Amino acid sequence: MNTPAFPGGTSVSRLSVYSGQCADGLEGGTPHVHTASTEGYVVIGGHGALQTLSGAGFAETPLRAGTTVWFTPGTIHRAVNHGGLEVVVVMSNAGLPEAGDAVMTFPDEVLADPEAYRAAAILPDEGVEAAVAVRRDLAVEGFLRIADALRAGDPEPLARFYASAVALVRPAVAGWRRIWEETVAREASRTAGMLDALARGDAAHLGDAAVLEAPNGARWGMCGRLTTHDTAHPEVR
Repeated sequence: MNTPAFPGGTSVSRLSVYSGQCADGLEGGTPHVHTASTEGYVVIGGHGALQTLSGAGFAETPLRAGTTVWFTPGTIHRAVNHGGLEVVVVMSNAGLPEAGDAVMTFPDEVLADPEAYRAAAILPDEGVEAAVAVRRDLAVEGFLRIADALRAGDPEPLARFYASAVALVRPAVAGWRRIWEETVAREASRTAGMLDALARGDAAHLGDAAVLEAPNGARWGMCGRLTTHDTAHPEVR
């Protein structure tokens, strides 16, 4: 049988949100947006806030142990750490965020140049911690520009950011579609087949029952240190 994807074709990871002060005095992660995927936070420790920018303006959602919140594509988000913020992150469209679905809120002059954006976004092999802080501060600069404009009733910087984000990711969309077809779409089709079988009284698919486990990894993420779970390459138990 084809190895089933994690439920719903999602991905899951654990996030320890960055500390270290930004230019505006807050601590936390790198503001960014997802262009095709919805992201969810299940807070398991500490406290903080989720700052968001969208057509509805600036908003801040408190985060504490037990909070579950999610946000759709186009929601610029920034995880703010007020102390020991730990989150389980659930992402729709497993594989797309890892393939570049996220765009960071760098200033316009960086976003307008794909090479400049790539240079600012990619972390080096050495000196990663310092590079993470530089990248975060650059994105916070752009985030604050958009936030200030929205507070003043000016939606144009947000519209420019959206246009730049789409231009940056557009070349990757054909590859993303293949990933989506092999994960989310395949799982939806699998469920449809099971429902058809159940309607016929056919139990054959139950014979394919399996327990799978995702190998763990670790990396520097945009919002913090990530403990990843490789749901794309699970081990059958």
